Amino acid sequence: MDTVLSNLGSIACPEGDNCKKTSCPLQHNREKRRAGAGLDGSEDGSRDQDSSRKRLKLSPDASELKQTNIEISTAKKPVSPPPLRRNLNHSPRPSPSASSPATKSSVNSASKTLPQTASTPLKTSSAATTIRPGSASVATPTPAAATVTPPAPAVTKPPAPRKIEALNPRHLKSAAPAPHDFRYKALKMLHDQYTRLNNELKKDAKDDEKNLVLSVQELIWMALDEEEKLATEKASIYENIIKNRIMHYKRMTPGQWRDERLTEYKKKVAASTPKKPPSRLKPGVPKEITTELTPQQEVTLLSRLFTPITELSIYNYVPTLPTEEAIAKARAGQEASLGWEKCDRCQTRFQVFPGRREEDGALTTGGKCTYHWGKLWYPERAASDNVNKKKYKCCGQAAGQSSGCITGESHVFKAGAPARLAALVPFMETPPNPTVPKDRAVCFDCEMGYTVHGLELLRLTATSWPDGKVLLDVLVYPVGEIIDLNSRYSGVWPEDLVNAVPWTEDFDYEALVEGETVATEDPKAAGEDQEDGEIKGDKPQSQKSRKRLPIVPSPVVARDLLFKLISPDTPLIGHGLENDLNALRVIHPTLIDTVLLFPHRVGLPVRHGLKQLMANHLNKIIQADPEPGSETLGHDSAEDARAAGELVRYRLMMEWRRLQRFGWKLVDGKFVPPEGTASLEEAEEERMKKVEEYKKKNIEEKEDGQVEEKDKYDPAMVQVEKKRGGGGLGVGLSGILSEAFLES
Repeated sequence: MDTVLSNLGSIACPEGDNCKKTSCPLQHNREKRRAGAGLDGSEDGSRDQDSSRKRLKLSPDASELKQTNIEISTAKKPVSPPPLRRNLNHSPRPSPSASSPATKSSVNSASKTLPQTASTPLKTSSAATTIRPGSASVATPTPAAATVTPPAPAVTKPPAPRKIEALNPRHLKSAAPAPHDFRYKALKMLHDQYTRLNNELKKDAKDDEKNLVLSVQELIWMALDEEEKLATEKASIYENIIKNRIMHYKRMTPGQWRDERLTEYKKKVAASTPKKPPSRLKPGVPKEITTELTPQQEVTLLSRLFTPITELSIYNYVPTLPTEEAIAKARAGQEASLGWEKCDRCQTRFQVFPGRREEDGALTTGGKCTYHWGKLWYPERAASDNVNKKKYKCCGQAAGQSSGCITGESHVFKAGAPARLAALVPFMETPPNPTVPKDRAVCFDCEMGYTVHGLELLRLTATSWPDGKVLLDVLVYPVGEIIDLNSRYSGVWPEDLVNAVPWTEDFDYEALVEGETVATEDPKAAGEDQEDGEIKGDKPQSQKSRKRLPIVPSPVVARDLLFKLISPDTPLIGHGLENDLNALRVIHPTLIDTVLLFPHRVGLPVRHGLKQLMANHLNKIIQADPEPGSETLGHDSAEDARAAGELVRYRLMMEWRRLQRFGWKLVDGKFVPPEGTASLEEAEEERMKKVEEYKKKNIEEKEDGQVEEKDKYDPAMVQVEKKRGGGGLGVGLSGILSEAFLES
């Protein structure tokens, strides 16, 4: 049957072009002419004749459409001739100003041979044609004296006029939420209310309000847009919500309608105004830090900002040395586990082999690791959203939507127990060092990577405070075999370790600060394996400049170099010091941790990031995200160390202003407290007594076999005593006073 019906298409219809059947299977002459119609416009008459039989779709009142502000644009440029017999060996086409009379006449004569129609104008480009080397582009002859003009810049075309529509519900891509009759009646009632309000506004409109009055067609568009929006976005409650919307406008006064139109008009003007592309970073004006103190006085006043960690062992701070029994127990547990660990990224159980597996030399099992490298956060939600879901900053996916957006070569893990850390490299308290200057504090930061022993030290940077001079900046060979350098965050790449030079005591760090770098090849360009944590394609296939840092053979050597710069009394400044001190296996009594100095309102373990603190308090951007298409360099430990020092100096400025309000004075370069208030020296002695008492109590409890109690950090554990000038134990304002009070 299908074959028979298909053959009917080759038989001419007896009625010819006068056939009125909408689905006639026979052949008609108009189909042949339509299929063979070209650009000569010979079929225009047949088209018009055929289309004249169809009824045009008009608006309800065609006479009112004359009031619309729609302008029909027509082609004003002359039609160019078709490109005939182009010679590829000729030079580019000259500009109109440089063309010869002969060329103009040839163009005019050629254009006369081409039939033109007003309904289908040909689009031509007015820009000159250029030839690229080795390309087969087209050009026209150019006189020797003529000059070739550069191509004209691209001009944005104005938006096309909106299509005229009738007051009839639009066709929806999805199923209609209500019958057509209901939709039409609701649309008509909504349009009637728009018309009523618009006419009342037109009567009392002032000169500056005339642009708020809508035309007849604009009212139709407005009603159609509103009805279509409700039908698509609120399909389940369409009938109720369209009724409520009609009643809303029925009760609306002309004044309310004027305010609504004014708001919409401002939005329309703002949308039509060209905007500059938003910048990725908006740091604002950096805040200036002026303490009105000398560097030595600033270091002396730092005792007001010390952050004790004696009660923070539950948050991975290590205030005392682990005992030998705890270390032996950790080693036994590690041997019994046979190397089984839990991945720090995807939480998968896998096995790790220090020294490599004998059968195949593998370091880990479990295959590749799929994970999200970004943190979870709560994005800004719309007013209509009932639930605000967490999303990953790396890819924008909701939590639980996928297992990850990036795949690493192997799984990694992190060991956090102090006893297990001491089983690999023992902890050590800061030894006395009389050669260290008393008028200097030290800011430091560490970068870590994943090895077969967990998270190990890869880079150590120390700077002086408050001037920010680099005192130490070295790369470190870890103890275990490297699984993942964690380059996205550590900023340490394979070429950094390859091109590093051995450390010497006379190494010039000033040259690195001034920009002494070494050009190294991108590992992806050289065909090497991609590092874990690196997004594919985030670095260009080109050369990049990296600092050529010195390198030391082990974390113990790096720790000894740091001990040459500090003593137990030297203030050690950093952000999240529990991670850096544990990586170095250092226990230091005098710490200023910006995590505790600027606590989160929720309390630990929730904390503010260093990047966020710099943006909030100093209007500075660090750890800037790379632009699209640029290389990912990772964090810079020198930048992070200086940033922590700037935050501490900012808090010191606020602390000194507060002390001045309490009556503190600076006399002959020394801080003089008000009567009845302990001096800085007395407060520091009291603080050190508290630290020694805690250590002694902790040692006695461990010797007696008691379980060490790990209290949760409470910012109010150190109260501000007014008679002591708001100091107490020298903790200062860590988590005690609100930021609003500090800014006042």
